[in-house]
Order: sequence, then structure tokens, then C-alpha cells
Amino acid sequence: MQNARTAHLWRRFDALEQALCLRINGTSRHAPIRGLFVLVSRLGDGVLWYLLMLAFAVGSEEGARVALQMAAAALLGLVAYKHLKHRLVRERPYLSHRAIRLGTAPLDRYSFPSGHTLHATCFTTIATAHVPELALVLVPFAMLVAASRVVLGLHYPTDVVAGALLGGGFATAVLEYLPV
Repeated sequence: MQNARTAHLWRRFDALEQALCLRINGTSRHAPIRGLFVLVSRLGDGVLWYLLMLAFAVGSEEGARVALQMAAAALLGLVAYKHLKHRLVRERPYLSHRAIRLGTAPLDRYSFPSGHTLHATCFTTIATAHVPELALVLVPFAMLVAASRVVLGLHYPTDVVAGALLGGGFATAVLEYLPV
């Protein structure tokens, strides 16, 4: 009886998440919205984060250590993200649901967790821990990166939440165990 109830709850949760994903993805029908999120997604591929690391690295010896923290957290995130994606093999929404439109080409086949969100959260957390004023730019950008993943049909909301939690966790660990 308990297994049947649990299975029913999971099916219901999945249906609710699919409906939310479809609603958010529906905004990509508007070309300006799709264009904005494609741009944000491409910047979130790593370009902005590498430039940020470089800016820290060339600024000072302390900045170089901040860049090292970012690199360490990014490496941890990459290893975890690759491991989870290939173990959990959750198909991307546009592959699983015909009504969900693909807004831009994916980097790989699987969706859980969102690597873009993981890294956006990770870099933002570390950068703003050292330069709080950067939060005015980085926090909204990281939120746009996370939203872009669902808007573009590449991730479910839970993929994005999991990526944010993992990224925040890795950043927090690096800040604590690899101090500047």
C-alpha cells in the first residue's frame, strides 16, 4: 500500500513539474525572450565565468587565490555533474515531451542536474563572498542562467534547483576549506 501511494505521489509531482516546465517553456515562443535567454545561456557556458576568474587572477595575489577557489569549486562541480548525469540519465524535457520546444542546442543528452546553474551559483557565491558589490550584477545574471535552462526546454525546474544546491554547496565548502 505504501509503495503504491509513493508511486502515485511521484507521478503527480512529475505531472505538476511537466506542466510548470511547459508553461515556462511557452515564453520562448516570443523571439525577443528566446533571444535573450539564448544569449544568457551561451554566456553561462563558461565565457563570463572564465573572464571573471581571469579578472580576479590578474588583480592581486589575493585575487589569484580567489581564482584558485573558483577553479577548485568548478572542478568539483564538473566531476559531480558528469557523474550524476551519466548515472541518473534523465532525458531533457524537449526529448521527453513533444509540446516542449527546444530553444537552443544542448551540450549533452541528459538534464539532471543543470551544470549551467551549478556553475553560475558556484562562481557567483565565491565572487560575492570576496566582493559583495558584484552581487548586483552576478546574482541577477545567475538567476537568468537558471531560468534560461527551463525557458529553452533543456531542463526541468528540479534540475535547476539541484544544480543551484550543488553549486552553493561546493562553493561553501571551497570557501571554508580553501581559504584565501
